[in-house]
Amino acid sequence: MEKYTALYHKVCEEFGEDSVFTAPAASFEELCSAHDARYVQDVSKGQLPKNELRRIGFPWSPEMIERSRRSTGATLAAAYMALKEGRGANLAGGTHHAARARGGGYCVFNDSAVSLKVLEQKGFIKKGLVIDLDVHQGDGTANILGPDPAHFCFSMHGARNYPFNKETSDLDIALGDDTGDDEYLEHLSQSLPLIFERSRPNLVIYLAGADPFEHDQLGRLKLSKMGLAARDAMVVEACDRYGVPLVISMGGGYAKNISDIVSIHFNTLLIAAGQPPQGFD
Repeated sequence: MEKYTALYHKVCEEFGEDSVFTAPAASFEELCSAHDARYVQDVSKGQLPKNELRRIGFPWSPEMIERSRRSTGATLAAAYMALKEGRGANLAGGTHHAARARGGGYCVFNDSAVSLKVLEQKGFIKKGLVIDLDVHQGDGTANILGPDPAHFCFSMHGARNYPFNKETSDLDIALGDDTGDDEYLEHLSQSLPLIFERSRPNLVIYLAGADPFEHDQLGRLKLSKMGLAARDAMVVEACDRYGVPLVISMGGGYAKNISDIVSIHFNTLLIAAGQPPQGFD
């Protein structure tokens, strides 16, 4: 959780405190747009079986549920902002291991899936695209949105990383251990035109994970900070090229040095704002 506090202060310092808004909590009805109502009710009341709670990885508490609702609500709020202004960002989010009727991997509710389903049901969009560049596969997102032809899920992740039983996205690219900048960016540059042409989205949600970083403790890939900044720029430029509003969520980051994680996430925001990235010394 330390990285979120540090990122918040960094954003306030650079962009001003009035650039950050308190996240609204997603409602029961909004959560049920993507999740099974029984799961939402049970996890919210602390009634999940112990094995299902262990799969999530957090001990249950009212604060844990409130944070999960607000993390989801923040991505939805950022999506409304993006539809109005072209860009929006959640300084947390990216909870892509939460499936329709279960949580997992420190994810309780799936902020991307909830946001796209709510916006679709309310008539704000017809089609959504999830670009998931966290180092872990977006298995929960694929579980929820995979059967839905209105939404397209793209996940580029470490082949040997969590989750070990992967779901099927609309397009998955599984990378070998120690994949570096050049190979990673080549896969991405080839994939972006394909997924935009196939999905024709009205909105993109981009999970800009910091965990492909070469010094991440869980990542297994070898991207430099410059490589990650190039990754972000490719996604932003593709959204501009196709004229699609962009929502950013932070996803994972597990480097020992918290300042590295914050630097990577902050550069994502700078690039989305049209400013040059920092901190390559």
